[in-house]
Amino acid sequence: MNPIISILLILFAGSVLAFGIDSINRKWTGWIAFISMLLAALNLFYLAQTSDLVFSLGGVSLKWGFSSLRLYFVYIILILSLLSFLYSIDYMKGKARLGYFYGAFLLTVLGMFGVVISKDFVSFFIFWEIMTWSSFLLIIYNAYYKVKTQGLKYMIFSAIGAYAMLTAIVFIYHYYGTFDIAVAIKGGVFSFENHIFIPLFFALGFAIKAAIMPFHIWAPSAYADSPMSFTAVFSGAMSKMGVFGLLLVLATYYALHNPDAYVFSQILAWLGGITAAMATIYALIQTDAKRLLAYSSISQLGYIVVALSTGTKLGVMAALYLAVLHAVFKGALFMVAGAVEKQAGTTDMTKISGLIRKMPWTFFVALVSVIALTGIPPVGGFVGKWLLYEALITESNNYFLVIVIFFSSTAAFLYAYRFLFGLFLGQEEKETENVKEAPIKMLIPMLILAIVAIVTGIMPGLIFKPAAVAMQEIGFENVNWQMTALSNVWGNQTDLSIIGMFIAAVFVLIFIFLTFKGKKNTRFVGTKDISSSGELWQEGENWTFQQDFYKPFERAAAPLYKYKMNKIWEDLGNALEAFFNFFRRIYTGNGQTYALYVIGFLALLLLFKDYIFK
Repeated sequence: MNPIISILLILFAGSVLAFGIDSINRKWTGWIAFISMLLAALNLFYLAQTSDLVFSLGGVSLKWGFSSLRLYFVYIILILSLLSFLYSIDYMKGKARLGYFYGAFLLTVLGMFGVVISKDFVSFFIFWEIMTWSSFLLIIYNAYYKVKTQGLKYMIFSAIGAYAMLTAIVFIYHYYGTFDIAVAIKGGVFSFENHIFIPLFFALGFAIKAAIMPFHIWAPSAYADSPMSFTAVFSGAMSKMGVFGLLLVLATYYALHNPDAYVFSQILAWLGGITAAMATIYALIQTDAKRLLAYSSISQLGYIVVALSTGTKLGVMAALYLAVLHAVFKGALFMVAGAVEKQAGTTDMTKISGLIRKMPWTFFVALVSVIALTGIPPVGGFVGKWLLYEALITESNNYFLVIVIFFSSTAAFLYAYRFLFGLFLGQEEKETENVKEAPIKMLIPMLILAIVAIVTGIMPGLIFKPAAVAMQEIGFENVNWQMTALSNVWGNQTDLSIIGMFIAAVFVLIFIFLTFKGKKNTRFVGTKDISSSGELWQEGENWTFQQDFYKPFERAAAPLYKYKMNKIWEDLGNALEAFFNFFRRIYTGNGQTYALYVIGFLALLLLFKDYIFK
């Protein structure tokens, strides 16, 4: 059987089976879903040799298949999803409606997979809607019979993006006479020279899915309030569907460097830069770890969009590299937040802290992931940031955007430290004295992602190689890379293996020093055994600086916090509602009133007949 059909059937059958078996034996629901995901992932070994699948449905030719670029995103989707399903088995234990959760989760993965393999616009749109609706069910999972605000926001913005893409698809068939994506791209559908609204409509749908400002307001609550095992995929993989789409829209620009597309790419680059900076600023003031990570995820996606918009080899390589690394470290961080929530009952950093001794392995994953997020060598995030800065400085010469990205990247240290300190390094609280380490099935996926973050930093060629092949599909040729070295236009090289060994040696020496220095005279103390400067400590009083340490930054950025995009969208919605309510008054239900409407319309036709009927 064709592996494409196998994966789709396995995911669909797994969804139905997981939903049905939940009412019979709830213990098997998670395992059925995981086994289904494992079987689907095993088919990855057969994908490279798979030929395209072409068939007709209702007179429309549908085409599914793989290419180097599509396989690149397929691996992100299926591998991260597989780890998340293993994590879910213990994370979701004891929760209600497991069949509902796993059934919708598998359908979401099916939708993402279908989006990537679709080589025609009709299939692309169908799978896009499957992905959107099934993910909506997971966003409102914790609300169930009550659709919360975040679910409505997500569906409203998703509907706007979907209708924009559907309109563009209709016009593509009208003007170009094809639904085939490759044929349409070769015909200039995304050239920005003719019918400019077509690429703009597609870009709108993809920008919404990637949570690019000002279309991001659905994302913070959707990411934070969904089950964390799903959010790891939601943020790590589903957001990449927007990145994948933008790559298709920009493919013609990459190949031809059309001046008309250049203007669009610069606008997109600045939207990405503003997204990176503003989401970072909002992440700084969050006291809940899940919402902090939600804004952080939006910010990191801003980096990827900036990299895509450069149109250069280094920039697009940075985007593809960061797409993988974002899936790795953000997936791991949301799993960390889920582990803390599962074991401690909350992720509110004003209520819990000092979990490093209670959850040391979870802390290790958090530490590695934070290092990757902030771009510190030798972890993989450093490589992506290096490529992005080099692309902006040496190839695009967009120095103002470099300043914006550098500010965002630097400020990311602050919220990353807040996350790490707030949950793990603060004073131990009485409420968490019985907290234990996360279960093994939750730890294994987190540790795998942490190891991947380390390995890809030391040997970035593991990602460079498939990324370079994928870039050839979208207009780039002769993309050079090396396994452990980054080269630049000045002819210099930075050998990452040397950097990695040096930093590893530093950590080992520090560990030895702290372990053996004064070992006999060392006394074990709790985190509350600190100097009080003569003040008497009261029980329940927070003695760490986590609480108000960020107040100066909040005061400095206060003008930016006054104007919230959410308020602007709400005002726009209220204005539209008032506008439509006004026009509803013409539907009186009175026959005489409708007769007057007809007479008035005929009178207008008579008055302006010379202009209308030429």
